[in-house]
Amino acid sequence: HKINAMKKTILIVDDDMDYLFQMKLKVEQFGFDTITADGQKEAESIIETVRPDLAILDLMMESDDSGFILAYKIKRMYPDVPIIIATAVTAETGITFDINTDENKQWIKADLFLDKGIRADQLQREINKLLKI
Repeated sequence: HKINAMKKTILIVDDDMDYLFQMKLKVEQFGFDTITADGQKEAESIIETVRPDLAILDLMMESDDSGFILAYKIKRMYPDVPIIIATAVTAETGITFDINTDENKQWIKADLFLDKGIRADQLQREINKLLKI
């Protein structure tokens, strides 16, 4: 049992500042450190110098597929970093994504899709599962 166990760092990227702030508070209450970015471009500059332990990405930011592009770039640099895409796209458009089909796994580099508005306890469970805590 390490007394000074390094805290895990979670990168949170969302262009909705209110949502970003709420998500940051939630994740910090779970005991993690956070780094936030308000869009794909800022997040890309962060990952050049920082390897997060996990990333939570919005899907639609600068463009409709910003989350997918960012997930791809993170996985290319850090293949073992789990990625959650949190999106309201299903509620807003009716489009759903099944990341468990082989076809989608080829291009969607996320480990998990969550609808925005996820309960804190569910979010914590999913993060812990992906980080194998």
